[in-house]
Formats: sequence, C-alpha cells, structure tokens
Amino acid sequence: MDNWNNTVEESTDLGAVLRKGKEILFQGFNWESHKYDWWENLEKKVPDIAKSGFTSVWLPPASNSFSPEGYLPQNLYLLSSSYGSEQQLKALLQKLKKYKVRAMADIVINHRIGTTQGHGGLYNRYDGIPLAWDEHAVTSCTGGLGNQSTGDNFHGVPNIDHSQHFVRKDIIGWLQWLRSVGFQDFRFDFARGYSAKYVKEYIEAAKPIFSVGEYWDSCNYSGSVLEYNQDSHRQRIINWIDATGQLSSAFDFTTKGILQEAVKGQFWRLRDPQGKPPGVMGWWPSRAVTFIDNHDTGSTQAHWPFPSNHIMEVRDAIGCRFATALDNLHQSFLSKGSR
Repeated sequence: MDNWNNTVEESTDLGAVLRKGKEILFQGFNWESHKYDWWENLEKKVPDIAKSGFTSVWLPPASNSFSPEGYLPQNLYLLSSSYGSEQQLKALLQKLKKYKVRAMADIVINHRIGTTQGHGGLYNRYDGIPLAWDEHAVTSCTGGLGNQSTGDNFHGVPNIDHSQHFVRKDIIGWLQWLRSVGFQDFRFDFARGYSAKYVKEYIEAAKPIFSVGEYWDSCNYSGSVLEYNQDSHRQRIINWIDATGQLSSAFDFTTKGILQEAVKGQFWRLRDPQGKPPGVMGWWPSRAVTFIDNHDTGSTQAHWPFPSNHIMEVRDAIGCRFATALDNLHQSFLSKGSR
C-alpha cells in the first residue's frame, strides 16, 4: 500500500490521472451531515467505499467555518469543525489511505469570513488567526481595499482578491499543508468567482493528484423550457478547464441539466446535432465529471434536483454491476444521519 501511494505521489505529470478519465468519485456527505459525528461515521464506511470501486471520496470543507456546513470559512488552518475533531479527521484520512482511496478536499477560497471590522465597518479583516490579512485581501466590489474581482461575486461575504501576490502565496502554503495532512485531491468550490489561471497556479504548486472545479452557471432556457442546444453552456465550462492549463476537470452541469429533462420522455435531447453526447462529456470526456445531484442541487437544499421518480432509469443506464455496488454501499449508509 505504501509503495502504491509513493508511486502516485512522486509522479511529476500532474495530468496523468486526469487524462485517463477513469476516476469514480464518491461525495461523502450531504447538507445535513455535520449533525452526525461525520468523520467517525464516514470512517466506518471506508471498507465499503473501497469495495465499491470508488477512487476518491469528496469530503466536506474541513476547516473552521462560520456556518456548520463549512462553506463560510474563517480560520483555514483550524481543522476542528462541526464534522468532528482534527484527530477524527486524520483518522479518517489514514483509513482512506490504508484502503487506497484518495481523500478530496473541498477548497473554499472564493470568500472568507473576517474576524474584525475594517474598511466600511465590514468584517473584512482577519486579525488574530493564521493568514492574518487586512482589507487589501478582499475585492473592492465586496467591500475591501483590493482590486476588482476576476470572476463573479459571491454576495454577502468578503470575496478574496486572488490578484494579490501575498494572498496567493498564503493560499499555496495552505494547500501544500493540506496535502501534507493527507488530502490528495482537490475540489474547487464556486470556481466562477476567480480566474481559472489562479487555479492553474494553485494546482502546479500543491500538486494534487486529481482536481475538479465547480463551474456552475445556468443552462440555456427559453422561458422555463430548456433549449436543445447547450453548446454555449458547455463551452463556458470547457473554457474554464482550458484556462487551468487543462490541469483540472469540471463537473458536467450541462449533462445534468439535459439528462433531468430527457428522462421525462424527451430522449431526443441525448444527442447533439453531431450525434455525440450533448454535454461536456461529448466534447472532452476525460475532463467531464458527470453527476446526478450534489449537496446544492439535491439533498435538503434542492436548488436544482433531479426528478426522484426517474432515478431508477439512470441506475439502469450506468450498468447493473456498478449499480449493484452502489446499492450495497447505500445499504451500508442506512444508519442514523447517513441519508
């Protein structure tokens, strides 16, 4: 097992795993998981996860957060969270390593909650904790003294100014530290919020084995009706992947949007005019991470849920053998707090 991990770790080709396009990710949480001693709960399931063939487990944000779900980070170096203690997290990471399943860190670096009030009376300073930035680390469009954002704003909180060299240096140090803790893969949250060139810089410096970005914007609609042609939507995701130096994959939101309409009897949507799959997977399959739902689109948030009465059709589509593995894993998770 140690030899296997060392072989992967020492690879200098950052895109080696990515280009194969054979990764199977398991999202190891939902929006309510923080309520249920999650690191301990998940550690017990690692043998089942490994047996089911998953190569990587996407874990919720592990750092201290203003919200229990982890998506309003504050002290990035504090690994005690609502999901459990730092010791429990490290035990989970060791268990995953033992079973040759990689741990994916949820990298929430578009925004950060301040500790003290600064410019404009906003909480845009980070005094008293590691990465003690001042207002220049916050974009001017979200109340800081930094530059304009290089992406879309995440409203209501201070957005990090990645154009600042001191900010990128500190983030790289933190990402490298996460790698040393035991995280091997990265998932970049709200990737629309800052330029993909910075994702490229972060991947080159921290050297995760596999990376995926959440580049989520709206599909093309005519009123409330999904348009047949989603080329411009998937092109935006592909442009983001390209701007990372092709070092990251991306969640295929285009395919999700099309598939959840197609299963309602609109199967003509499943091929583009060239006869290929109409999402990112039709143009760049090795960089497309397909999925049905996640903690945002489904779970208790249900912002854009897949129609629950059509789940079995997708189960049949992905193949009986793999579906059986998922069923077995699902049964393993039917303990308190796992659903």
